Amino acid sequence: MRPLRECPRAVLAAARFVLVDIDDTLTFGGRLPACSYAALERLRSAGLVVVPITGRPAGWCDLIARQWPVDAVVGENGAFYFRYDDPAKRMVRRYWKSAEERAADRSRLVGLQAAILAAVPAARVAADQAYREADLAIDVCEDVPPLPLEDVARILSLFRAAGASAKVSSIHVNGWFGAYDKLAMTRHLFAECFAADLDAIREAVVFAGDSPNDAPMFAFFPHSIGVANVRDFTGRLAHAPKYVTTAASGAGFRELVDYILAAR
Repeated sequence: MRPLRECPRAVLAAARFVLVDIDDTLTFGGRLPACSYAALERLRSAGLVVVPITGRPAGWCDLIARQWPVDAVVGENGAFYFRYDDPAKRMVRRYWKSAEERAADRSRLVGLQAAILAAVPAARVAADQAYREADLAIDVCEDVPPLPLEDVARILSLFRAAGASAKVSSIHVNGWFGAYDKLAMTRHLFAECFAADLDAIREAVVFAGDSPNDAPMFAFFPHSIGVANVRDFTGRLAHAPKYVTTAASGAGFRELVDYILAAR
């Protein structure tokens, strides 16, 4: 990972889309600092399209799409995208699976939840689980003391042994049934809302993230950025970002936005 200052100015000047993880990329210590929110507003005021790409639940993403200065949001690690149509005063919700499929998956996840909590007693179901539609989030360090890496690995293995996909974020292990991830749903979002083939325009995209569940995005986008705390996962990233900021979390995102807007 090279320092962000080494990213060519022309690359940042050409950015038209900024995609960004939320937890520990925009937030710091579980809070959204003013500098992150202001950075989102600055990007949109400059004419860039801004989309959070997060593992957070549908209930939160409804508010984000409606109230934040963003153009859409991809949530639950790719289970859906939401986009608020301002002129029509209507929320557009696009899911990977049907309502019936999601209901069936939730029934399977209830049994898997019991097995995981029995096998890893220090783990807890994430506090935001009640607002989720497609996945199961196991808290490994948000509202519980950080679990040992072997416990995190055990949770991952239990999800995968049951045939579920599973990813580690900076706070949760998320599991779901379905062959999708953040990148897969982002492709649909770009095709359906921005009339763009993601493969064709990826040079115009900057992605910022911080943890292993961002690895598909780090791998796909040539202009991927890690905020400084991504170094906490050194050796645990399937794919690392190309560049890394000096500052961590929300301050790192502000640093990135400063670079982008200065280049423009």
